[in-house]
Amino acid sequence: MVFSIALRIAGDRGAAEEIAQDVFMELHGTLEKLESAEHVKYWLRKVASHRSIDWLRRSRGAAEVAMDAADLEQLGELAAQCEPGDPLLNRQLQKLVASLPPVQRSVLVLRYQEDLSPDEIATAMEMPVATVKSHLQRTLKLLRGKAERMFG
Repeated sequence: MVFSIALRIAGDRGAAEEIAQDVFMELHGTLEKLESAEHVKYWLRKVASHRSIDWLRRSRGAAEVAMDAADLEQLGELAAQCEPGDPLLNRQLQKLVASLPPVQRSVLVLRYQEDLSPDEIATAMEMPVATVKSHLQRTLKLLRGKAERMFG
């Protein structure tokens, strides 16, 4: 779970491995303060998300993939030819998600990969629930617009 969150947010396998290792090292020193298995799970998600965002900020967005009109046109052509669950299409869609800003990407990953509710995301990300919902709404609208250009 920790590696998966880090990989989806950071977009770099080596960075995700380092982030996961750092998170588990920190967990070792914090474990006695955590009260239950659910608390540990919550803590791991929270710290993995924050460490991944920090890594992105330190790397100055180098992990973000820019998507221009030509890329979107190519994705649209590709999507028309691909079956659902196609690995090539999945990679292209991952690039689309990777083009999102770090916080929006984190909220999206926690919501749809980790299946957390907006309340749980708000707690993990230490932000108001309304902000989480706003991020989700804006991010989905942005992705829909890009998808329309891709598949339209």
